[in-house]
Amino acid sequence: MKKNLLSGLVAAVVLGTAVFPVSAQNIAIVNGKPVPKERVEVFKQQIERAGRPITPELENQIKEEVIAREIFMQEAQKRGLDASQDFKTQMDLARQSILIRELFADYQKKNPVTDAEIKAEYDKFVAANTGKEYKASHILVEKETDAKAIIAAIKKGAKFEDIAKKQSKDPGSAARGGSLDWANPSSYVGEFTEALVKLNKGKMTETPVKTQFGWHVIRLDDVREAQLPKLEDIKPQIAQQLQQQKLAKFQEELRAKAKVE
Repeated sequence: MKKNLLSGLVAAVVLGTAVFPVSAQNIAIVNGKPVPKERVEVFKQQIERAGRPITPELENQIKEEVIAREIFMQEAQKRGLDASQDFKTQMDLARQSILIRELFADYQKKNPVTDAEIKAEYDKFVAANTGKEYKASHILVEKETDAKAIIAAIKKGAKFEDIAKKQSKDPGSAARGGSLDWANPSSYVGEFTEALVKLNKGKMTETPVKTQFGWHVIRLDDVREAQLPKLEDIKPQIAQQLQQQKLAKFQEELRAKAKVE
């Protein structure tokens, strides 16, 4: 009996293989229709591109999702929904999106950003940002008379930081005693920059400085050579930026060559 039972099991395996010769490539058979393993692989690739690792638990969830989609799709087909014009239109749009995505991916694969291009872009960045950085503090008020009174009070011994915390209208710096931290002088509005670069270290403006924001009392706390990030630290960001620029140029070239009537 045992021999016959084992023989029957072997036969069942052989017959099963004969009926579904590609069963190793399928994750399931739903209502007699094989569900290809490739569908699971596509989902896994999309998730991995997003930076999420594929755990055994997640892989099982993907398989269940693929099987569920097959079940739902078969039901939709049974109801004839795939013959509707709305479905056909959406399928056409989906086909366009996939083809366009593949086009851009193919272009980027064949036109990668090189290390030389990244270095050249970094050198441009360095050239545009070299020079001095200024560490400034300021007190911003609405009226010139208030700014003059503050300058007079500081000259008499009042502490700049205390007045900034109490009276400055700049919420970002007031809590820090007026400190604006290190910055390239060109990052400020023109009138502010002009007054700042004329100051000696530790000195403040003798008269209020008017800008579009109000009246400022400005103090120069320190000056240093610009501190720029190393190439290795920002290489990924530069590469991404250049890749986007290349792709945008490619798109513009295709538009320019297209005959649109």
